[in-house]
Amino acid sequence: MKAMKVEEIRKLAAEEIRTKIVDARDEMMKLRFQQVTGQLTDSSHLKVLRRDIARMVTILRETERVAVEGAK
Repeated sequence: MKAMKVEEIRKLAAEEIRTKIVDARDEMMKLRFQQVTGQLTDSSHLKVLRRDIARMVTILRETERVAVEGAK
């Protein structure tokens, strides 16, 4: 699993980022279940996914703040 780059995320629209966040959280839940049941072979996927989610949420929040500050 390859981590998403910031430039890739910034090119996406806000709705696309939101859907990717939801998808990533669903995948994270599945990976956690696999980890608990002992089926997960590479636990580094959890770390990469968690950081991808954090990146996407941060960039989404930045764009929302810029939009709000620009409206003032």
